[in-house]
Amino acid sequence: MKQLTPHPWESLDANLKVGDKVKGKVVVIADYGAFIEIAKGVEGLIHVSEMSWSQHLRTAHDFLKVNDEIEAVILTLDREERKMSLGIKQLIPDPWTNISERYPVHSKHEAIVRNFTNFGIFVELEEGVDGLIHISDLSWSKKIKHPAEFTKIGEKIEVVVLEVDTENRRLSLGHKQLEENPWDIFETVFMVDSIHKGTIVNANDKGAIISLPYGVEGFAPARHLLKEDNSNARTDETLDFKVIEFSKENKKILVSHTRMWQDVINAEKAKDAADKKAKDTTAKKVVKKIKDNLEKTTLGDIEALANLKSDMEQTERDNFDKKYKEKQTKKAEKKEEANNEEEPKAEKNEADGEIKFEE
Repeated sequence: MKQLTPHPWESLDANLKVGDKVKGKVVVIADYGAFIEIAKGVEGLIHVSEMSWSQHLRTAHDFLKVNDEIEAVILTLDREERKMSLGIKQLIPDPWTNISERYPVHSKHEAIVRNFTNFGIFVELEEGVDGLIHISDLSWSKKIKHPAEFTKIGEKIEVVVLEVDTENRRLSLGHKQLEENPWDIFETVFMVDSIHKGTIVNANDKGAIISLPYGVEGFAPARHLLKEDNSNARTDETLDFKVIEFSKENKKILVSHTRMWQDVINAEKAKDAADKKAKDTTAKKVVKKIKDNLEKTTLGDIEALANLKSDMEQTERDNFDKKYKEKQTKKAEKKEEANNEEEPKAEKNEADGEIKFEE
């Protein structure tokens, strides 16, 4: 009688458990993973995500090929279902275990560009350690609409660690931080009302991008592109532009060509208005001075007349008193004379023995 051969899984070492290391040979490989034979008739699957700590999933063909002899770690083991999952990345330490020590904030590193998005660039510093450079952290001065304008996939790029996110296994990186912030200098150069030569590099209905000195770009709203002859400035024209707004925080410079000639006109109008106002003010002062002088003269005349009248009245009183005194004096003198004339007559008549008095 022929004996039944037990299934290979039944003869699998009963002491094998999750976490143990096993050796095997790659027998089948596909994009999603590879099957490893660890004993005759017993196979385990290594999913491609368990082949590398990297989050940039690739095909299993990038890591293994058929007949490779490898070592792996048992991740799951189901003897009843006869299933086993394996991993090979677990044979090396998880790079995120001490990530803050190896990639501290402000440290500088070299990375490889792996992928683009509209908001930034994903780079890989080492296998399993990814980071994101936000589009705003690529350049201090250039307006970058898409990362493809700045670099290419597969290229190396210098980065600075800005933030470490251990929980989500991501690093926030910067490239522009490798250099000093030129906006500290731009702030002293592109002051409001300062004038600079600029070239229109791109224009649309909203306005135009203006290439300014020192590699910086400004923006001129459409209404500020009107020239003195009432035509609009066009792409590639080089003109004088006046800074009308500067923001270091937002890295924004607003410029205007229109203000160049409008301000001259407004300044002339303001000067004319100021001259007219000055003339009017001077005329008003002169008129006021004349009026004040007239008022002072009139008041002075009135006072002089009043004093003159008072003096005249006093003189009249004095003259009256004087004449009155003179008149009284004359009367007294006449009376005295009269008395003197009567005395001799009386004496004569007395001598004649007869006293007569004149009636």
